[in-house]
Amino acid sequence: MRHEDVPEFEAQEAGPFAVECVTLASYPETLHFPRFDAPLSAGVREARLLTQAPWVRSLGKLEMAVQTEGWKFPAPPPELDRPPRPLAEKLEPRLAEPALPDKDRVEKKRIRTRPTSDMVLMKDRLLYLLQPPLDGLFQGKQLEVPFEPFPYQLEGIAFLMPRTSALLADEMGLGKTAQAILALRLMFHQGIIKSALIIAPKPLIHNWCRELKLWAPDLPHEVFPQEPDLRRSAWKVSNCPLKLINYEALTRDAEMAADPGIYFDVVVLDEAQRIKNKDAKTAQAVRSLHRGRSWALTGTPIENHADDLVNIFAFVDAGRVHPGTPPKQIAQLTSDCILRRTKDDVQSDMPPKIVRDLEVELTPNQRYAYDRAENDGIVQLNELGDTISVQHVFHLVMRLKQICNFDPLTGDSAKLDQLMIDMDEVASSGRKAIIFSQWVEPLLVLSKALDRFGPLQYHGRIPQNDRTPILDQFKADPDKHVLLMSYGSGSVGLNLQFTNYVFLFDRWWNPAVEDQAINRAHRIGQRYPVTVTRFQAEDTIEGRIAGILEAKRKVFNDLLSQAEKPANLGLTEDEVFGLFDIQARPKRTG
Repeated sequence: MRHEDVPEFEAQEAGPFAVECVTLASYPETLHFPRFDAPLSAGVREARLLTQAPWVRSLGKLEMAVQTEGWKFPAPPPELDRPPRPLAEKLEPRLAEPALPDKDRVEKKRIRTRPTSDMVLMKDRLLYLLQPPLDGLFQGKQLEVPFEPFPYQLEGIAFLMPRTSALLADEMGLGKTAQAILALRLMFHQGIIKSALIIAPKPLIHNWCRELKLWAPDLPHEVFPQEPDLRRSAWKVSNCPLKLINYEALTRDAEMAADPGIYFDVVVLDEAQRIKNKDAKTAQAVRSLHRGRSWALTGTPIENHADDLVNIFAFVDAGRVHPGTPPKQIAQLTSDCILRRTKDDVQSDMPPKIVRDLEVELTPNQRYAYDRAENDGIVQLNELGDTISVQHVFHLVMRLKQICNFDPLTGDSAKLDQLMIDMDEVASSGRKAIIFSQWVEPLLVLSKALDRFGPLQYHGRIPQNDRTPILDQFKADPDKHVLLMSYGSGSVGLNLQFTNYVFLFDRWWNPAVEDQAINRAHRIGQRYPVTVTRFQAEDTIEGRIAGILEAKRKVFNDLLSQAEKPANLGLTEDEVFGLFDIQARPKRTG
């Protein structure tokens, strides 16, 4: 509606209200702003964001200094090795130049990783063929280590790295733990692996952690906790590249560990003889792990029979060796997967081990108690007839062995008398000794008798948390000259290379267990010869058992040298009965 059309309204009364008419004469005033009248135009302007200060700061002048490590320039030619001589000297006859070291230097053999015989892909073979020599990695300090590994240890590392299936069976004391750690460390650095699991006996987990801090301080690791809920998180959530768990915890978590979603690039078994029983829950749990590589470490892959090795290979490479395979074929089938070195092989790197079998004559009281116990025992065994068992014979053997240690009535001991003489020599020279026994009771008696030598005890009755401090005290305290150990607690995984004397107060049934005990002291890091004294009571059961077991020490070596089927390492039933003049024999069925 236009303005003209708007009628003018007059005021008129409408009841009690009055209406006033207002005339809209004009529009409201419009104000003009000149700056809005100008046409709008779009433009682009550069903004200082991440290309100028203060977000970017100069690093200053970079020093491009070149350094060389791990390689030595060859000696310069003689004529360039000193300033020019005056002309008068040049006219004089020259004396013969001494030979420079570089001239007659013998080239050191380089140690490299080699592809395995079953590695067929060219890229896989080139991966290892093009790797630098291992000795150069450590000599050149590309990887810092506390000290340079021995050549045979570098060979062990070169053996492990390219293999998906490997059994490192070095004799105890040659540093299998360090070899495995360095191999894992190199593979982590090279990106070959991203996750690894180490399985070890519970007492050795602490030792593994200590060795990891020594040989791989840059490699993060964690130990599975004791609480089930925390272990579940370690299995499912934790992304730590290297994990450690003991056999007992793994067995309890077997169902969880077998989850297909849990995978490790490498699984390492320490003391792999723990899975020699194929049907045991521990062995089943280990084999159920999903993994890319299977490594096993053990100094005694055969403790009793060749089947021990077969069952270990059920983890290392399932299907490679079938149960019942003749030992000669076992050696052929596993030759590319086993590396075994003894101390004799690396004698130049190890001080000698001196073993003396010391026969002692029983005291009169011991002899009387021994003869009476043996005669009465044989009569009782013969009276059993065909109900006799190996357990009956073992009961008599154990009783006689205990009498060889101490007379049950007077406490007399020919072994203790000789041991006191030997310990005087050990203490006077400032050395330390380990004494092993099959039982705890003799160790308790010895602790009192050897009080002036500062004895410490390490056996099954010592709480687990107290054991490491005991070993630390034994190493650090110069007044603690002797450590009393049981075979079961001290024969595996301990590093006591600061000890120079080992006494076997009584003998174990299996020579492999004795060797493990001895090698707690005779191992890498030992600087002095180790003297091993094996006590043996003259004209007793101890001599008969020692004769049988000594003949069985060659079993493992025979197997590796592809000999015919070896005998059992332990005592057979016939050998047990042959220890005494027993006519009775158990009744056979079938």
